[in-house]
Amino acid sequence: MIADRHRSVYVELFWIPLGAGGWFVRLNGRLYEAVQAFVGRRRPLDLYHAALEVHVPEGRFVIENAWPIPNADGGTRGVVAEGPVGSPSLARFRFLRYEIRRWRDGVIPDVKAAVGGPRRVTDDLDAARRVLDLTGSVPPLVWGRDELGAGEMWNSNSVVAWLLARSGIRAERLQPPTGGRAPGWRAGILAARGVVPATAVAGTAGSGRWP
Repeated sequence: MIADRHRSVYVELFWIPLGAGGWFVRLNGRLYEAVQAFVGRRRPLDLYHAALEVHVPEGRFVIENAWPIPNADGGTRGVVAEGPVGSPSLARFRFLRYEIRRWRDGVIPDVKAAVGGPRRVTDDLDAARRVLDLTGSVPPLVWGRDELGAGEMWNSNSVVAWLLARSGIRAERLQPPTGGRAPGWRAGILAARGVVPATAVAGTAGSGRWP
């Protein structure tokens, strides 16, 4: 059964609790959500970070947006694009850039913490290949800012939502686990529909070719 699973074609979505692998991110996420809940006059919700795993005949790939960038050796992690964090003017510093990975046989940190396990979003080969082809074309908007007027910041969830929507997968129908939310998801869908500011900073996109 396991062998059959890895020979098949599919794209799977993982909802990983924000900060599953570290107290600092978890604490900041909770503080952020507490403020958002207070402003919105609602109860705080669990926050999630989205990642993808793509299986095609050419191999298995993981797609994820990560910050901070651990080192300059992005090629070993399948990095295909980078973007600024907080401000474009500070993007010359590696710790203020994020990276987008299309990593063959790669690893999604904390994937074992994903709530509900993998969620298959398509088993269509063309759609799966579009996800891979488009990864290097994600608009490198500023992480942590709402350049689209979506009412939420651009972040890792935005990247995944953009990829799915641009690949013909109904991202708006995908929801995080009950009692949680994925900030940035709507921003990714809006960007996929062409709502991208003319001032968007060009990233250091890698080749759209794979593997």
